Amino acid sequence: MYPNLHKYPATMLPQIGLELLKEFKAKKSNLLDPFCGSGSSFVSGLEYGIKHFMGFDLNPLAIMISKARMSYIEYSYLIKEKEKLLHHIESKNESPLDSNPLTNITNLDFWIEKNAQRDLKLIFSYLKNLEDKSVQNLFILAFSETLRECSYTRNNEFKLFRMKDYENYKPNVYAIFTKNIESLVRDYLQFYQPKLQKISLHLSNTNFQNSKQKFDTLLTSPPYGDSRTTVAYGQFSTFINEWLGFKDPRKLDSKLIGGIRAKKLYETGLIKDYILEISTIDKKRALEISSFYFDLESSIQNLIDSINLGGKVFFIVGNRRVKNIELPTDRFIAEVFCNNGFTHLQTIKRKISNKSMPLQNSPTNKAGVLSRTMNEEYIVICKKRDLGKCKNHIEIKSQIAEIK
Repeated sequence: MYPNLHKYPATMLPQIGLELLKEFKAKKSNLLDPFCGSGSSFVSGLEYGIKHFMGFDLNPLAIMISKARMSYIEYSYLIKEKEKLLHHIESKNESPLDSNPLTNITNLDFWIEKNAQRDLKLIFSYLKNLEDKSVQNLFILAFSETLRECSYTRNNEFKLFRMKDYENYKPNVYAIFTKNIESLVRDYLQFYQPKLQKISLHLSNTNFQNSKQKFDTLLTSPPYGDSRTTVAYGQFSTFINEWLGFKDPRKLDSKLIGGIRAKKLYETGLIKDYILEISTIDKKRALEISSFYFDLESSIQNLIDSINLGGKVFFIVGNRRVKNIELPTDRFIAEVFCNNGFTHLQTIKRKISNKSMPLQNSPTNKAGVLSRTMNEEYIVICKKRDLGKCKNHIEIKSQIAEIK
């Protein structure tokens, strides 16, 4: 339905969000995503008919992708700007830069070949001189894909691993950038641009902050665990975030949910027993897991006052396994919402069809001892109520659902 304009780890399929909004008859007033990532929830809302969006994410690359997907640029103007840019690049006359972005890349020569460094800097010099910030932001996504593709990083890896035969890798930077920008502009104009007029989008490169605005719909897919051991959003985004000069990009994963290890175990609610069981095996891991649930609970509680009465919330999560123990994050989320004035409507379980993780891993690090990873995800649906308390026992209605 809507192709990605830039790769991003663990993205939600927009068609899943769309089906949820339809099935539960969400209002078409506005939509909040406190963990917006690359903006899949906004695409779901856009297709559903919502016009007003607000999103938060600590990753600068995520905000750039979301903004590019949701910013209107006139068709012929964008084509003209793309052709003009490619013509300038072909001339290979480098424009002056205020600073050298190459110096921002940690261990530059370890990751990027010398000639590629030169060519990347030349392309970027033209991008920096673009006056239209919406066009510039869109084109920088093509540059970001090129930067990673021209580096020594392994293909299809979120974390930073250098390829084995890197000495023989001599990328044609101009050809790769041209391919990427042609593909990006084509997809943007075909799938996004026709629907983007008369929408409002507010994005913030911060954690969610309470606003005066109230929302009728919250659709999000928060991290399934801390970034260090689950999905390394920061590592995946490091090169472009460094290149653009954002502060401490290599420390980003430590700033996300569960990034700093807790000093005590999480000891309330249904998740307590699972953490205690892990603690008997590995106290350090139990503290790391506790940190994730402390942060996730705090994030949910910060959202409560921003949801209107009758508002629907949709949380799409995975139940990760630690020490071969499956952690019921879906039930944890339902419990926190129920303890804060919401009614749990339903939890839908579905097979993950776009997995980018191995089907098995080795949780004990012992040779030959394997355990399955997340093959399913859970969609927790709650509604903000006016009066009454949720029952202490949370009855979760589950159904296997392949949303296509």
